[in-house]
Amino acid sequence: MTDDFAIRVQGLGKKYTISHDHRPAPYRSLRDAVMGAARSMFTKPKAEIKEEFWALRDVSFDIARGEAIGVIGRNGAGKSTFLKILSRITEPSAGEVRVAGRVSSLLEVGTGFHPELTGRENIYLNGTILGLTRREIDARFDDIVAFSGVEQFLDTPVKRYSSGMYTRLAFAVAAHLDSEILVVDEVLAVGDAEFQRKCLGRMHDIAGEGRTVLFVSHNMAAIKSLTSRCIVLDRGRIVFDGATDMAIAAYQSAASAARAPDAEFAGAGLHTRIISAQIVNDLGSAVALYDVAQALNIEIVVETDGSPRLSIEAMFNDAQSAPLGMFSLAHFTDLALPKVAGRYRVRVSLGPVLLAAGRYHVDLYTSVVNSNWDHIVRDALTFEVAWCSPGGNTHNFQQSSGHGAYALMPHGDVVIEPVLPGASATPDADRSQSKRNPAVSALGSAA
Repeated sequence: MTDDFAIRVQGLGKKYTISHDHRPAPYRSLRDAVMGAARSMFTKPKAEIKEEFWALRDVSFDIARGEAIGVIGRNGAGKSTFLKILSRITEPSAGEVRVAGRVSSLLEVGTGFHPELTGRENIYLNGTILGLTRREIDARFDDIVAFSGVEQFLDTPVKRYSSGMYTRLAFAVAAHLDSEILVVDEVLAVGDAEFQRKCLGRMHDIAGEGRTVLFVSHNMAAIKSLTSRCIVLDRGRIVFDGATDMAIAAYQSAASAARAPDAEFAGAGLHTRIISAQIVNDLGSAVALYDVAQALNIEIVVETDGSPRLSIEAMFNDAQSAPLGMFSLAHFTDLALPKVAGRYRVRVSLGPVLLAAGRYHVDLYTSVVNSNWDHIVRDALTFEVAWCSPGGNTHNFQQSSGHGAYALMPHGDVVIEPVLPGASATPDADRSQSKRNPAVSALGSAA
């Protein structure tokens, strides 16, 4: 381990106690109370059961001064717990964290600001906590306010801020108070796309100044652009610590390994049987995370008795089980299963499909074309999309936003032109705007 460290973590662990209370509920009807009293005469009441849960366990690593490090992992992997320990919000249960320098943290919305104080007062409060004098805060004050864009509401209590306003001011404070270490959790997803670009640019500047940046995100593009080293957490343990490209691959592998082992599906139809199915990447490895910049590859193993006009259909559903679309072997490709009995592997490459971040499941069917379904397997496939940024920016389009699960991109140029009374239908080159979305060209969707 290097002696010139910014952060040193040794044997870190965090344990929580989960209670499973089987005692009677505190609010009961008279009938419940009477029946409970009668039962207690003959039975021993169940005691409260406690269970230990380790959010982090045996985590060790060094971060050198001036490094920009990414931390990635599935939800519940222990990322936020680690950052709270590092920021001294939570005490560890085991091990230690040594920090060389002041830490400025931007964790979940609501951390670090006093809700009753105004934006102005919170700027000075945070600077004071970091050990800065009023004169030092004054010197940075205008830059903080200009970066945040909330100058109109600076003397309003932050409890009245929207989540986006709160995040903008919180990041501006954290990024401009010249701490030696900047810790950023994925609260940037709250801000708009333009502000997210500003934040990433500011973190690039901080890293270029030789300060240490610890960045947690599901935005793999942002992780790649900002960091050269990345730590992957899974179930509270480090499963990889190394080059960012390799870390992202390890992250996807860990997510795939978390799934239940593949097993043959139950049941069969009159003419066919769907044996198994999986989502695979371009190298043919099974994955549980789909990158929307790549093709969506499905492999289905199916048995047929050789009857004619047999097809396979895949029905895609979002996290709320709302249908999104389907693929049909017979109707969309004019193909059918072979007329020779046997077991076959069907590979289908779709997309790229611009699915919003979230969870998806796929129902698989075999059918006799234009007649009837033969074998149906519900929820045959489940996969997740961690990040969807169709415009190539830092905005994560998510199912949870309530705006659908599929991003509709323009085919070719987007033209914006003025409409004036009596004007010619021919666009004025000086006043019209035309832009081809870079993501469309990159994905090969535009002519």
